[in-house]
Amino acid sequence: MATVLTPFAERTYALMRIVAGALFMFHGVQKIFGILTDHQPPVGSQLWIGGALELVCGAAIALGLFTSWAAFVASGVMAVAYFQFHWKFQFDSAFFPAVNKGEPAVLYCFVFLYIACKGSGVWSLDAARRHRAT
Repeated sequence: MATVLTPFAERTYALMRIVAGALFMFHGVQKIFGILTDHQPPVGSQLWIGGALELVCGAAIALGLFTSWAAFVASGVMAVAYFQFHWKFQFDSAFFPAVNKGEPAVLYCFVFLYIACKGSGVWSLDAARRHRAT
């Protein structure tokens, strides 16, 4: 199966980067602008700052602009979110992501870490800037 899908790998990676960035950005929009949520954190609070990072990094990742840096920061934001707000260093049943509802944070953390390592790929502003420079 891998040989059949190999020609689509770079475009599929770009789609994953775009979708993950857009979804992450929406979480920031929710926190910063209070759209489609019942809770809007106070301006300047840790949650609000996290929302601002989600908004900016998510947009950068989706657009493929300074992708590795944005994804690295986003990965760190999700690591903090998991440890501080989901796991809370409890060693009972709350240790497990399925119990503490931290699965999205863990998944985002590792997807963004992969994007940080791999870079923007095709269909990105980074690729357009590289192409224009040559």
